[in-house]
Amino acid sequence: MGNALTFLYGKCCKPTTTDESLAPHSVSASTVGVSALAHDLFNFENTSQVPQGLGRYVQSSRKAQAKWYRKILEAWKQAKPPPQTAEEATRLVTEVLQRNQKADVEGLLSFYGLPLPHTLVEHSTQGAPVSLPEGILFEFQTLPVDPKAVADGDTITVYVSTSEPVVASSVPKEVNLAAVQRAKAREQRNYPKADELHQKIIDSGYRVLNIKNEEVLARKFRIRLKGIDAPESQMPFGKESQQGLLKIVQWKSLKVLVYGEDQYGRCLGDLYCNGIFVQEEMLKKGLAWHYIACDKRTVLAKWEKEARQKRIGLWASSNPEKPWDWRKNNRRE
Repeated sequence: MGNALTFLYGKCCKPTTTDESLAPHSVSASTVGVSALAHDLFNFENTSQVPQGLGRYVQSSRKAQAKWYRKILEAWKQAKPPPQTAEEATRLVTEVLQRNQKADVEGLLSFYGLPLPHTLVEHSTQGAPVSLPEGILFEFQTLPVDPKAVADGDTITVYVSTSEPVVASSVPKEVNLAAVQRAKAREQRNYPKADELHQKIIDSGYRVLNIKNEEVLARKFRIRLKGIDAPESQMPFGKESQQGLLKIVQWKSLKVLVYGEDQYGRCLGDLYCNGIFVQEEMLKKGLAWHYIACDKRTVLAKWEKEARQKRIGLWASSNPEKPWDWRKNNRRE
């Protein structure tokens, strides 16, 4: 049993209770649903018991349910890494139980608040390009994205280690010096001095981050996702769009291909997260518009059209207001 929790939860998910007061686990955040399922699988491995209350969501007997959990547990252990998101958990469960009744599979997923199979987005298989496409100025890999850094559905703030080649040569000498002095101040437990030096670093557009118990000097970048335009936070569906992007990128390292800067000093870029093209995900889920005025790529229009036809996301509304029209109508005089 030594590695059972690692097999089940991976590094980011923590076990959650299966108390009946939470049924069906009262999940809304994707990681909670995944964690609840992982917890029940761990419990099943120890007790051979399936969760109480599952019978209200499925038609098959508890004996059949036990067979499902045995199969899912085995697949979960073999997955490297184990599912970390709701979408990954749904794909695993659906694949394992593909020969079972549709109603039972969907009932099991609903019990954990996991997305149903027909709502999943199929991604392009090519992933991030191996060589830089035309128009790309440079690329970089970010440090894990803090959830607080996702402003809305098309803008995020990221940090890039100063060890990255694109950043290394441009770090101001005073920032490097302040980072060294801060480390010494912390060793001497002179925390007021360390905080003062860190503020100097922050004011210069950098920050010292603790990554896996190691302090990393990093440069701040604001990223505008090229080719999409999400509803503003004050608009209908603005919160849903922001949460959609958050679920994709939070605590993940991103590959960013940068085309240039916009008028606000933000990097215009394509984002890839674990091989997934983030703009594709946002468009196919109906979480953003194709911003055709700034990006003519036909594939973006194709992905938007798919979401429109399915009437998912913002397209569930018959005539959603375009964000560029909203900005024009709400521009401060």
